[in-house]
Amino acid sequence: MSAARPPEGAHTAAGGEGAPSFAARPPEGAHTAAGGEGAPSFAARPPEGAHTVAEGEGAGIPANPGVPTRAAMGQSHPHESARAQVAGAAHYIDDLPELKGTLYAAPIVSTVAHGRLDGVDASAAMALPGVRAVVLAADVPGDKMLAAPERDEPVFAIDSVQFVGQVIGLVVAGSVQQARRAARAVKLDITALPAILSVPDALAADSHVLPPVSLRRGDAARGLAQAQHRLSGRLEVGGQEHFYLEGQIAYALPLEQGQWCIHSSTQHPGQVQHWVAQALGLERHAVHVQCRRLGGGFGGKETQAGHLAVWAAVAAHRLGCPVKLRLARDEDFIITGKRHPFCYQYDVGFDDTGRITGLRLQMAANCGFSADLSGPVADRALFHCDNAYYLSDVELTSYRCKTHTQSHTAFRGFGGPQGVIVIETILGDIARALGQDAQDVRLRNLYGEGRSVTHYQMPVQDNILPALLPQLERQARYRQRRQEIAHWNARSPVLKRGIALTPVKFGISFTATLFNQAGALVHVYTDGSVQVNHGGTEMGQGLHTKVAQIVADELGLPLHRVQVTASDTSKIPNASATAASSGTDLNGRAAQIAARQVRDNLAAYLSALDGCAAHDIRFEDGQVRTPRQQRRFDAVVQAAYAQRIQLWSDGFYRTPGIHYDKATLTGQPFFYFAYGAACSEVVLDTLTGENRVLKVDILHDVGRSINPAIDIGQIEGGFVQGMGWLTTEQLQWDGQGRLTTHAPSTYKIPTTGDIPAHFRVELWPEANRADTVGASKAVGEPPLMLAISVFEALRNAVAAGRGTDAQAPVALNAPATAENLLRALSGQ
Repeated sequence: MSAARPPEGAHTAAGGEGAPSFAARPPEGAHTAAGGEGAPSFAARPPEGAHTVAEGEGAGIPANPGVPTRAAMGQSHPHESARAQVAGAAHYIDDLPELKGTLYAAPIVSTVAHGRLDGVDASAAMALPGVRAVVLAADVPGDKMLAAPERDEPVFAIDSVQFVGQVIGLVVAGSVQQARRAARAVKLDITALPAILSVPDALAADSHVLPPVSLRRGDAARGLAQAQHRLSGRLEVGGQEHFYLEGQIAYALPLEQGQWCIHSSTQHPGQVQHWVAQALGLERHAVHVQCRRLGGGFGGKETQAGHLAVWAAVAAHRLGCPVKLRLARDEDFIITGKRHPFCYQYDVGFDDTGRITGLRLQMAANCGFSADLSGPVADRALFHCDNAYYLSDVELTSYRCKTHTQSHTAFRGFGGPQGVIVIETILGDIARALGQDAQDVRLRNLYGEGRSVTHYQMPVQDNILPALLPQLERQARYRQRRQEIAHWNARSPVLKRGIALTPVKFGISFTATLFNQAGALVHVYTDGSVQVNHGGTEMGQGLHTKVAQIVADELGLPLHRVQVTASDTSKIPNASATAASSGTDLNGRAAQIAARQVRDNLAAYLSALDGCAAHDIRFEDGQVRTPRQQRRFDAVVQAAYAQRIQLWSDGFYRTPGIHYDKATLTGQPFFYFAYGAACSEVVLDTLTGENRVLKVDILHDVGRSINPAIDIGQIEGGFVQGMGWLTTEQLQWDGQGRLTTHAPSTYKIPTTGDIPAHFRVELWPEANRADTVGASKAVGEPPLMLAISVFEALRNAVAAGRGTDAQAPVALNAPATAENLLRALSGQ
């Protein structure tokens, strides 16, 4: 589906480092807004009742009702690093000045999927120029197992290898090229053992990284037996490579008195600190981890970055000098985990209207050789296999299969996409079997009156889809276009079109309740400038920009007076990963609390000075107004400092009202749900399987947006990334367990040429009903699942292209590559 040339008039928009989001020329009537230097973002005409910024930054982007025009929140301010990134002045880890004596490491990797490691011969490598050492498991001074929850991954392979690409050790040399050349010269003595390379083989061998989990409600067997209609089927959905632009990298620096500084491209500095400390046999206070920004993460740097940091630190400990480890792109592909591939089997019963009356669903995740985050990923897939629909009688079984491949890990959506796609596939086939419009079948199955509790016993109290879906249907002219497409297909023997409109309901919070906490520091200096530090990491998603906006408004300052600094374990301890779409919810609220405490200190000082109540004092536009006097903020700060008033504070936030019983998989694991819907139209060449996305209309719920341009960029980028997962990004292993798609030449992410000329994004104009910062909602993960509309549209095009048996299920596996589409067209 890739094409070198973008559509005529196409523009490029940055949806985050490592995740470019491309939007073509805005459709007629659309409004255009600058989402940051060099990153235009396109938003269509706002829905009725929405407010629009008329001029200045973010002109034309839907704004938030009730937000003062001079407030930082609600405005489309540029990303805090945008200018530096465009100028090449934004520093990543490989741009940092290196200390004298820095050495470079390269990995020695297994060439066998499963085997006994009998020996490592490094003599040829050590004889090469510049080589200083070979580091193996015996050189790990502390725990030789990584500090992962299941303790099932060694730092370096010890006596066996579990996949092609497993790191056995490092070569350390005076340059990157010397290290990589020497690593290839190391000879490995491995006795091959039988390898399990597929989910069916793992199920047959009872091979699991974790025990299977079941979740039931009602009586699925009765619901199926009494159903008016019944369908069964199977589906396979592939994994996905993260393909961040900045690859995995770590720089380990031994300091004085047993202290360490680790520069890591990580979404979870606290975990890197924990892992490195355990591998070196140190207490955690001896390890300081810092990360200014990541060049993309998408979940691939939540746990996987910890491996790089540990490996570099062990080598630095062995040699007593700084060591940098940066994976080449091929190495990154081969070593690191991906999105979990899933296999499904289902049996569904439904009535004449298409409403589901019983569902038995088996979901089997390919976890790779170790558990990593597979347990919570598979759990979230269970939680999201309802998507937007009420399942009265359901029986779910989740298998966490062990195979001899890379250990699969977090990826944007974290199991949610693998849950949502299966129910959308089922509903599409139900509609086809009944000869009904899938939109009608979806509407009949939505959560609603008397049908508002999920299968894991959480009430759905904020459901806006009964209003959002019909609105998008009207705006996108779904019904009319469906008729037009039917006429087109009747006249076109080769090219077939398809259209689909699918919703998303996505739970926001870490399902592991303990991670739903955050801390922040706010420092106000005597010149009135402000520095903020929080536990989240900036990976291009605009977290630092939003946090700065929140603090600026809390103190009534222009945005340029607030600076957010690098994520740092010596400032915010025990921080959770920047993941689960909760970065702004958690860290933004913690920063707001810290800023509010400084503001309250200043207000208390002024209330005593002017003889007024503290609640009568206003902080806005860089001024502080009491009933008696108006003062500049910096003048108030200087006066307060002279009176020894505290001008800094910490803030701590924990998400309220959530609980989750891991044993029963029931409770209220999410603080709220984010909603959205997309309508996508495609065209398919039935002779070649080639296809193109023609039109996309999105209506998405971000609550009261803190930064509309950034949110729209995230929606665009998430949708395109999801489209890649479901159409072009195919991971392929051969019969020996070798990943054969390990470079851009064989693994195809979407390009500008894949973006439709009609790409319309609108924001739902309703504030979050939950008590979140600024009444906003998370936006990182939910938009990815909007791309399921593309997959469903392609399935509809396949159904139109088969000619006969139009009501039979469409057996199309994802990604919908040309090969898979041709198989589906032929009924294979």
